[in-house]
Amino acid sequence: MDDKYGKPRMGMLLISPPRFRNLGAGTEHGQYYVRKNIEAERIVNKASAFADVIYNGIVYERDDVKAAMKSFYNADVDLVFACFMSWADDFAWIRFLRDMYNIPIIFAFIVRDKLGFEDSISEDDFIEFLSAGSLVGSLEASGSIKRFQRPMFHIVTGTLDNVMEETKAYSYVSKLRSILKTSVFGLLPSYNEVMWSTYVDPYNFFMKAGPELRFLSVCSLEEECESIRKEEIEKVLKEIMSRYQIDESVDIDKLTVSVQASLALESLARKNNIDMLVLNDIDPVLLRRIGLRPGFTPCPGTKDIMVVPEGDLGCALACYSLKVLSREHVNFIEPFHIDKINGVFAAGHAGPNDYTDPKGRVKISRDVRFEKSGYKHAGAPFAWYLIPPGEKTMVHISECNGQFKLACGVVDALYSEQHFLAGYSHGIFKSRIPVEEFFHKLIEFGVTQHYALVPGDYTKEMELFAHLMNFDFLKI
Repeated sequence: MDDKYGKPRMGMLLISPPRFRNLGAGTEHGQYYVRKNIEAERIVNKASAFADVIYNGIVYERDDVKAAMKSFYNADVDLVFACFMSWADDFAWIRFLRDMYNIPIIFAFIVRDKLGFEDSISEDDFIEFLSAGSLVGSLEASGSIKRFQRPMFHIVTGTLDNVMEETKAYSYVSKLRSILKTSVFGLLPSYNEVMWSTYVDPYNFFMKAGPELRFLSVCSLEEECESIRKEEIEKVLKEIMSRYQIDESVDIDKLTVSVQASLALESLARKNNIDMLVLNDIDPVLLRRIGLRPGFTPCPGTKDIMVVPEGDLGCALACYSLKVLSREHVNFIEPFHIDKINGVFAAGHAGPNDYTDPKGRVKISRDVRFEKSGYKHAGAPFAWYLIPPGEKTMVHISECNGQFKLACGVVDALYSEQHFLAGYSHGIFKSRIPVEEFFHKLIEFGVTQHYALVPGDYTKEMELFAHLMNFDFLKI
């Protein structure tokens, strides 16, 4: 998790029975509570590698669970890790399930790598037999889990290492949930009437996805463009011209204006405390008043503001979520066509896109889509980006009848030596299943054309995220 956001904050709830607590005095491996403290320390240490753990000791009594819940609340934890250390009276567990405020919970049944005893004849082995009884405790706990039916509840079973691997992923998506609740998305200039299926209900978005929405205007962007200092424009322009290949047909005056508008976009977002700016870059008012689609976000030297095109809040949520989880470069794409002979598809997008991954190829090129439009700066250049090869996760989020849905799958971006689709940042991709089947599943699920793309496999995190947020989910 990026230092900007900090580690997930995890409350640790480890439950044991008071009647076992002092058993085993004078035995080789000590009393029950001594053995459990050693075991608890291992769990806490493992979790501390990826989370800030709030832990006040093993829960034995009602007062212990009340104190634990109070500490979780005071620390504003992102999730709670719960585990029965052996069989235990369930009064602490059911009190927790009833009284703990609404928060992600991961319930772990940890299987020992080694049993630790052969029989229970000696007192020492008998205490170890009791200590090893997390199965009976977990089974007992499951009945109350089913009765309470708490939302955002996830169960994991396995060895400590396996449990912690999944807990790490769950803690990251829980942290993401917390971040979304404090994030601000900006819409400029609001909806895109060309694509009605991309619309998202702003109130529903705030209520179910988390971010607050702020509506910006083209007028405010115009004013911001005028406020950008000439020195700042020249500095960024010089950086772009020194770093990237520039097509010989590019008009330098238009390049300067595009840089100015890109700086203004980011500046306007900062002044409104916006984390993700959703730009309807094909809005006629924007194109008439600004005269172009800003083509250089993120600007060199910045990475605090994300900008996505075409007014799509759902895909903006997908892009932002993947950025928080991965800290990688995230692209906004739409699949264009299938190459049936080669079993691949082409995808990409015109307009603003993250072009700053050094693994990709960038050429500063004319915006051929609007070159003959008659707008003031028609054909103003942008960063024409060729998506680098490697494993990628494709994620879609949209809203359908008030319910959000998330689809994801892993694809492989293939190497391409040259840009081949004029006017669109793009790449060639191969799905892990036949390409026609891949898109049939998406169409059957009911989606739109926009997807977030990030290096690596984040399908497990996306599945956990969808579960946590109560989104409909499809993994391909």
